[in-house]
Amino acid sequence: MVDVPNTPLLDTVRTPQDLRALKPTQLRQLADELRLETISAVGTTGGHLGSGLGVVELTTAIHYVFNTPDDRLIWDVGHQCYPHKILTGRRDRIRTLRQGGGLSGFTKRSESEYDPFGAAHSSTSISAALGFAIANKIAGRPGKAIAVIGDGSMSAGMAYEAMNNAEQAGNRLVVILNDNDMSIAPPVGGLSAYLSRIVSSRGFLGLRETLKKVARRLPRPLHSAARKTDEFARGMTMGGTLFEELGFYYVGPVDGHNLDHLIPVLENIRDAEEGPILLHVVTQKGKGYAPAEASADKYHGVQKFDVITGTQAKAPPGPPSYTNVFAQALTAEGERDDRICAITAAMPAGTGLDKFQARFPARTFDVGIAEQHAVTFAAGLAAQGMRPFCAIYSTFLQRAYDQVVHDVAIQNLPVRFAIDRAGLVGADGATHAGSFDVTYLATLPNMVVMAAADEAELVHMTHTAALYDDGPIALRYPRGSGVGVPLPSTPERLEIGKGRVVREGKKVAILSLGTRLEEALKAAEQLEAKGLSTTVADLRFAKPLDEALIRRLLTTHEVAVTLEEGAIGGLGAHVLTYASDEGLIDAGLKLRTMRLPDVFQDQDKPEKQYDEAGLNAPQIVDTVLKALRWNEGVEETRKPA
Repeated sequence: MVDVPNTPLLDTVRTPQDLRALKPTQLRQLADELRLETISAVGTTGGHLGSGLGVVELTTAIHYVFNTPDDRLIWDVGHQCYPHKILTGRRDRIRTLRQGGGLSGFTKRSESEYDPFGAAHSSTSISAALGFAIANKIAGRPGKAIAVIGDGSMSAGMAYEAMNNAEQAGNRLVVILNDNDMSIAPPVGGLSAYLSRIVSSRGFLGLRETLKKVARRLPRPLHSAARKTDEFARGMTMGGTLFEELGFYYVGPVDGHNLDHLIPVLENIRDAEEGPILLHVVTQKGKGYAPAEASADKYHGVQKFDVITGTQAKAPPGPPSYTNVFAQALTAEGERDDRICAITAAMPAGTGLDKFQARFPARTFDVGIAEQHAVTFAAGLAAQGMRPFCAIYSTFLQRAYDQVVHDVAIQNLPVRFAIDRAGLVGADGATHAGSFDVTYLATLPNMVVMAAADEAELVHMTHTAALYDDGPIALRYPRGSGVGVPLPSTPERLEIGKGRVVREGKKVAILSLGTRLEEALKAAEQLEAKGLSTTVADLRFAKPLDEALIRRLLTTHEVAVTLEEGAIGGLGAHVLTYASDEGLIDAGLKLRTMRLPDVFQDQDKPEKQYDEAGLNAPQIVDTVLKALRWNEGVEETRKPA
């Protein structure tokens, strides 16, 4: 049990209105207590730590200066929003983060009026904030929109697309660039803070606007020269030329942990008549907690941990994770073939490509949060004879769907998609669930879609994908550990579109795709105990289907059930279409499909999520019994074809 820290001042703050009643001299103490509470809460639940600790002062300052929730505060990604949740009426539930029925680990509209826009994917904040700002402008409402975006999110093109349109919002839009990697910022100190305060002041902005009006009366060449001189002078002293070119008034960099610097600059920005404005703040991930400061990457997302020592809870020993199995298998393929290369979109550790990179640095490419670019880059590599693996979480690959269609599938280029986190993802909830990849990939001509039933199958599928040059191919696998089967010493090249029967029976057929196979086998045992002889097949491929195997099973069994961890439109839909086209349903076949429900499932423990989805053995058995009308005391038998 983690001790709750002593926080006498924070105890008086339930909402930002309470915060704004404090004296400026009290804010340092409040921020220190807010940091302690954040550490304690995440130590209890696990979750994202380093990012939130880095924005404690910034969160405090924003809510102190701006009139939230009327001024709309929009966090990019949202994994840094835990301090924000504590200050906005949710402290009493903060130790339910990422738990079933608890607070989301990201911003969520249904959770609070202080979360005006849901997040979890990167680089959406400026576009959304622009929408809020323009809506207020049209309606004549006074509220501002403040987008807080990290420097990592600035690697995505969507952020620049939004900034390119932002000038229309005027001073109603404020973008705060949280630079926690020192990847953009020059040295930050007293002079920089002084300059930021001066150039964001009403007097300076008023003088600048007057000079702009005078300059407009000058001949065009002189007007243009005056404008460029102003931008150049401020760019030389402060940086930010890129943002100025996109139409922003740039202020910064400012120390994001110094409230004496932050508060007056934010007040100037709040009151400015010129805009939109981009404030550049420099922060440190994990600020104020020594273990997180020393190892920001390991404390980005954490398990439950001991607050005193920083020691994270370790999972009990067990089978390797699917991610690690893929990483080892891909590295082995890289040893065999120097055309194998790997691409990730800012997730080298999450996808296991950090291990491939350690062995083959020249053949590993982290393109940043830029999934669209990653896919088309892979297409270019494939067109030039390389064998690229594009390793992206299922939920993030959605962001590059047009590129998958237009740049890969239409051209039939052999890009290999390694789709991690396929299916349900526990504590990360609906925003990160890989529910749709089979549906959105198996509809595409030329695409091959595989799903690993266990870690050994993943090794075989990685090898199969490495050798496949006839077009695009995808292999999907879930988050978490494997089922414990031995890993093959030599991988097998699978025949494209061919499944396997893992258990033979006569009356019931379960056609499984992916890691629900273990539950299918449990269901078969329970059905056998009721006298219902059951076949279990691992189809391996959602596309192309093993039509010969499916035809045999559908014509020789009385009940057939498809089973998959994906949304409607996946394996079940394809099997139904095949059965309909071939006239198999007309012959009296009892065919049922089991898949994820047509809802966005909230975060919870994985086993409970599967129960809610109806994809565990008891639900499989129930589906079969209902098809046979077993519970009614009537067992229907198949009519002769």
